[in-house]
Amino acid sequence: MISVTVGSPAGTWAVANPGFYRYVLRLSEAPLHASAVDRAQLNVLANVPHAFADEEESSGDGWRVVPAMSYEDWSVLEATPQRLRAAFQTARRLLWANAGPVGISAGEMIAIDTEIESVLGVLHQAEAGGYSVNVSYVG
Repeated sequence: MISVTVGSPAGTWAVANPGFYRYVLRLSEAPLHASAVDRAQLNVLANVPHAFADEEESSGDGWRVVPAMSYEDWSVLEATPQRLRAAFQTARRLLWANAGPVGISAGEMIAIDTEIESVLGVLHQAEAGGYSVNVSYVG
């Protein structure tokens, strides 16, 4: 089981669907025909760290990986809600357009789309509150 957590002081959503990890966070590894802009959006999601991994600090356009600072902490990808919204919306669009090559079933697609909608709600709350958002996963 893999759990992906998206949160800010304004709210949190935990996705316990392993397909979400495979088809959203790892979508950049799928054989897709995507533009350079789409690839850059997917790159944000591909950099979401495992919560308990010893990540090094890294960054990109509008995001950074923050390593754990103590044993009570974990590594997270920190980004603006706008940056993450664009990444999740790109993943959603590319999944719908490439369901066959990606290998996702109709039932999985609907479940993942529902989870993306919930994540977008968390991002909306964070944006309204002026907060950045943290994302990590545990497997």
